[in-house]
Amino acid sequence: MPILIDGRMPLAAKEKLRQFGEMIEFATEGITYEAISGHPDIFFCPTPNGLVVAPNLPKKYFDFLLKFSISFTLGKNPVGKIYPDSALYNSLVTNNLFIHNPIISDATIQKLAETQHAIKVKQGYVRCNLLALPNNSFITSDKGIEKTLKQNNFEVLYVNPTCVKLPGFEHGFFGGICGLNNMVLFINGSLSYFKEEEIIRNFIAKANIRIVELFDGQPVDVGTILFL
Repeated sequence: MPILIDGRMPLAAKEKLRQFGEMIEFATEGITYEAISGHPDIFFCPTPNGLVVAPNLPKKYFDFLLKFSISFTLGKNPVGKIYPDSALYNSLVTNNLFIHNPIISDATIQKLAETQHAIKVKQGYVRCNLLALPNNSFITSDKGIEKTLKQNNFEVLYVNPTCVKLPGFEHGFFGGICGLNNMVLFINGSLSYFKEEEIIRNFIAKANIRIVELFDGQPVDVGTILFL
């Protein structure tokens, strides 16, 4: 299975992740700001109705999608240099939910997700800040998302993201260190850096998810580990 990662992921994490599929190291130049230029969740939005891809994705990654016979739909608008144009594809779509900022999320995603129940939030970087677990529970590093999901009667755990590294910024976000595949949650770093470590582990265990920490160091936001 192809795994799309930020090419700047720590080497130790890459070496461990190679056991689980063929890694594609992602990077862009001159499209958006440097800190998130290699983050898959800035250019790709998986939905149950197919993958949505930014139209200004570099050509070699379109070639990669074709090589692996991964079907996709082009988004309407290109990723831009600054927010909110950098967050057009950062919505989160599950089998039954569409969590997004409707002012920001790309029109193509909104069209493909029109059969999902829409939950509107103020945060544009939804996927960066949110992990959806298979039992319809969530972990988020955004207080606004936490409040909205609780108002919609979902079980949600807020995690303080200040221990998450994102070069160029004070910190990154919880969703950006995660990748979920086949009931296994991959973490780009060690959960021991979170004050809520035990709470996080118990919350994930309730969803019958196994945790794989990719290296024993401070978590680094890589914009989602994307299994295609």
